[in-house]
Amino acid sequence: MTTSPADPSERVAGRAPRRALVAGSVGNFIEWYEFGVYGFFATIIAANFFTPHGGNELEGLVKTYASFGIAFFFRPIGAAVFGRVGDRIGRRPTLILVLLLMTGATTLIGALPTYDTLGAAAPWLLTLLRILQGLSAGGEFGGAVSIMTEFAPPGRRGLYGAWQSFTVALGLLTGAGVAAVLATVMSEEALGDWGWRLPFLLTLPIGLVALWLRLRLEETPFFRAAADGDTGTAPSAGPERVADPREVAGAIVMGAARIMGWAAAGYTFLVVMPSYLQATLNATFQQALVATVVANAGFALSILPAGLLSDRIGRRPVMLTGAALVAVLAFPLLNVLQDPGSSAWVQGAAVFVAGVVVGLMAGPGPAMLAEMFPTRVRYTGLGLAYALSNAVFSGCAGLIITEVIKHTGEVDIPAYYVTVTCAISVVALFTLRGENHRGALPDAARPTTGAEREEETPCG
Repeated sequence: MTTSPADPSERVAGRAPRRALVAGSVGNFIEWYEFGVYGFFATIIAANFFTPHGGNELEGLVKTYASFGIAFFFRPIGAAVFGRVGDRIGRRPTLILVLLLMTGATTLIGALPTYDTLGAAAPWLLTLLRILQGLSAGGEFGGAVSIMTEFAPPGRRGLYGAWQSFTVALGLLTGAGVAAVLATVMSEEALGDWGWRLPFLLTLPIGLVALWLRLRLEETPFFRAAADGDTGTAPSAGPERVADPREVAGAIVMGAARIMGWAAAGYTFLVVMPSYLQATLNATFQQALVATVVANAGFALSILPAGLLSDRIGRRPVMLTGAALVAVLAFPLLNVLQDPGSSAWVQGAAVFVAGVVVGLMAGPGPAMLAEMFPTRVRYTGLGLAYALSNAVFSGCAGLIITEVIKHTGEVDIPAYYVTVTCAISVVALFTLRGENHRGALPDAARPTTGAEREEETPCG
């Protein structure tokens, strides 16, 4: 009779880890491609759905970002619902369902009649589709990160989890690239009339490829072990162990606080920036998109190295460095963009640096969250922590920044916003245990003994 290895990831062999990376990443790519496209075309969407007969541009953006933010507040609901399903029946079937919902809702946005055609029902239908996207997006993160980290070989969780954030950057970059190409080859009139639909409709063929990949995906060894009642899945020491419902709730709140700066700075610098540059600093649509592409390029380039570095020195020092740098550099970087005397190269360097420092938080972030929860609540726990943080600090970023600027005229609001949120994340990250990146993922398959409890340090 053989015994099960202490770490189910030791059972992984062959192509399963690579398939997990690709299948987990592709749905995430679609999600963030669409969220990016919506942000990049916010001014055009506002004109077509919220201010069809003209009016104040900032007012239209506020309404557009309100629709954007509402979708984010449905993410925690999606994380709770799909997370519960994923922790009960498996990561694979849940991620397939989430993908179908996301692809369908995004494609329908591209076919949705505007206010001029449908009247007042048009913005409500757009908001409904955004809600469906929010539900599916809420179920995507927890499942994708669970898949990636539970298939990761020992000592590689940071790198594997970083692929989730890397595909965020790829999705945003692709969305920005598609928007930039359309803005270049199409007239402003054609782009505002029908060209904006093309990026949303492109989701359908991408979604079909993603579906094929997820249908070929295996269930994770951690979930199979938990479903079989395998008592060999709990690590002997190391990562924090959370089983009690109150501890799970506390871990969700702490996880959300730890990634608050990532959520706020990521959306402010990588998604909201185009509309901010156009509405506040009078940049052209093309100039705003170029700045966003450069920022997302810096973001993409730093994510995987940050995840890999966190496997060697720990999640805490890497994420702390990113959050602290954002807090320190936010005002200087924004002032460079506001200075009419700054050259294009200097402004490009500023937005590139902004993307790089956000990547320092985004690279280790997924693995850090996965290491906070045992297998039977991992999908739900890390999904809720991420969804709650994004609902408040990402989904509301555009709305808060635009509304406050509208009423105060203070153009430094984005810097205030990311500085405060990153400062809070710094405090929360100091509670993170330095050794959580070592050893197996936590599990609650068996109770710990008194001796083991005495050896463990407090949950962090």
